[in-house]
Amino acid sequence: MREVEITSIHRMTPQVKQFVLVADHEFDFQPGQHTHLHFEQDGDEVVRPYTATTRPGTNSIVLAIKRYDDGTASVYMHDREPGDTIEIEDLDGNLYLRNTDSDVAFVSTGTGITPMIAMVKQYLREGEGKVTFLYGEKSQENIMFRETLDQFESAHENLTVAYSLSEEEWAGRTGHVQEHIEEVVSSTMETDFYVCGVPGMVVETKEKLASIGVPEEQVYSEGWEDDEVSEE
Repeated sequence: MREVEITSIHRMTPQVKQFVLVADHEFDFQPGQHTHLHFEQDGDEVVRPYTATTRPGTNSIVLAIKRYDDGTASVYMHDREPGDTIEIEDLDGNLYLRNTDSDVAFVSTGTGITPMIAMVKQYLREGEGKVTFLYGEKSQENIMFRETLDQFESAHENLTVAYSLSEEEWAGRTGHVQEHIEEVVSSTMETDFYVCGVPGMVVETKEKLASIGVPEEQVYSEGWEDDEVSEE
């Protein structure tokens, strides 16, 4: 366990805040991997995973956390102020770039975008293939990192960003983001897919990719989502 200081807080959307955490050590991890926040509430230990959106190799990481009214950890974090300290674990996890020589597609919804932001930053520095970034949200006001993604798309000819909204009519794509994969990704069979979001979306996306012939070894997620959906 490591103690870190919250040095700044920035509101990204009406429900999402971005936290800069500074430690007395250098963070070593793969872009896309997550930490676990630990704290006590009412005598019980609460543990929740959050993904760093920043590069490794410095003494700071950034977490983007959405507040849920009935949430425990998200409410706790949204009540923090600059100067507060929290306890986190070293970063780990199954979402990280496997091959920067392959075309890649990042498919996410909600705060599942956080590992994708870290990985797309890495790929745009190191990779040379086609990059497709598909992101689904309920409404425009909830789109995280929109300015960052639009700037990336303008600066990199090999990047295509596709937003889809499930609860707002607008000029762009609507419905579930996974419905647009074949429309947006030009060569699905030659593309590595990274998927993150609520478990149901991850499972549906993996099933869709299997149905159109994408090999299972080209699809990456955290890996626990199938079990959670099967228990519902």
